[in-house]
Amino acid sequence: MVPKNGLIGEKENDMNKTYIIAEMSANHNKDFNTAKKIIETAKEIGADAIKVQTYTADTMTIDCNDEIFMGMKSSPWEKMNSYDLYKEASTPWKWQKDLKKYADSIGIDFFSTPFDKTAVDFLEGINIPMYKIASFEAIDYPLIKYAASKGKPMIISTGISSLDEIQEAINACKSVGNNDITILKCTSSYPAKLEDMNILTIKDMIDRYSQQGVKIGLSDHSMNVETVVSAVALGACVIEKHLTLSRKIKTADSDFSLEPNEFKNMIESIRKTEKLLGKVSYDYSEKSRAHARSLFAVKDIKKGEKFTAENVRSIRPGCGLHPKYYEEILGKTATKALEFGTPLTLGDFE
Repeated sequence: MVPKNGLIGEKENDMNKTYIIAEMSANHNKDFNTAKKIIETAKEIGADAIKVQTYTADTMTIDCNDEIFMGMKSSPWEKMNSYDLYKEASTPWKWQKDLKKYADSIGIDFFSTPFDKTAVDFLEGINIPMYKIASFEAIDYPLIKYAASKGKPMIISTGISSLDEIQEAINACKSVGNNDITILKCTSSYPAKLEDMNILTIKDMIDRYSQQGVKIGLSDHSMNVETVVSAVALGACVIEKHLTLSRKIKTADSDFSLEPNEFKNMIESIRKTEKLLGKVSYDYSEKSRAHARSLFAVKDIKKGEKFTAENVRSIRPGCGLHPKYYEEILGKTATKALEFGTPLTLGDFE
């Protein structure tokens, strides 16, 4: 069985679980053992998947110090040129086969974000189960088509896309016969402020795209649990969040990454939210219903005596006649003597 997100899963009880992705990104800090430890930690704290990124500085940009090649303003990288940032942050390709093998051995899904066609070809060679397209590549429709053509689930962040561009990305997948698409609400600032999250957009995305068979999730760069809980409550079926072993280990992504205990608390909050959401149900507890109101004789009533507001009342518990009969019973006569405290039945009046 596959979960509601249509990604990876085998157990029937996974059907309604939110799929939780721990994003490693640059938090390996260029140390292979740290990368393995992040994968191990993600598994231990309950994440469903670990995600890396597959690029080199040369596949991302050019080595140029012109102002337009500098990092985003008000980001942790604004003083670095893009080439140096990507060189520092990249996950070495030579690690990724072994990292996937390790993830497989401990039972956590491993996949990646490719940033060009050579990365897709490489990832196909290690047989990753799905592809993630980053927000800034979500307008690169040839890349999306190429990744989607491999026939694996596609996850696409939408942090810098217009409505038209989101639809174009969806169309790019479908144009090559791939209909397993999840789009993620994303605010592309690092870290993202609460007032910029606009989580209600998730509900609108569900309304817009679910009829096309597209699933909706959240890629979150904020530093709080409320964001993801709100997203799940609104219907998000995938959550992506950065994971680091410690924010004291300074990397390109550490300032907006959760530490293991924080990530674990987030997952626990999501699982509690899923239980709270449950299903649409108007069932009630019969045990509790026994304490509802019903009609009782509140005075001794003789056979043939009329029922009045003085000798009949709606009171607790609920073992008597439904209160909806109250107005109907007034003025009717008792078919038998009724003692004070007797619950009424349909056969007690005529």
